[in-house]
Amino acid sequence: MTHPRPLGERELALINLYAHCQLGLSPRRFYAKWDVTYENIADICSRSPATVRRWFGSDRNYRAPSSCDLRHLALMDFLLEHREEIPTELFNLLCPDSRSEKSSNQTDKPT
Repeated sequence: MTHPRPLGERELALINLYAHCQLGLSPRRFYAKWDVTYENIADICSRSPATVRRWFGSDRNYRAPSSCDLRHLALMDFLLEHREEIPTELFNLLCPDSRSEKSSNQTDKPT
């Protein structure tokens, strides 16, 4: 069994900063900024396209996105804006390529 890493003042301060960060971008603003489909937004937020359509609906068809959805869109906006500035190694740690992981796992298995 592994032992969890202890948290120092720096780590606790980072947790506090993240927990109180008001990071969020509305679906309408994201849609207006980027040439995306409702399906793209659904993928980003792990929602169905029908749910995303309700975010753009009016009156009784409207459903408000959650704060989690707003955070996903803001993070995706940040990645789209700053992808070229993020070192490849750091980006790969943040968003590992599942296809390359699957192929490396398959080659690691004994036959």
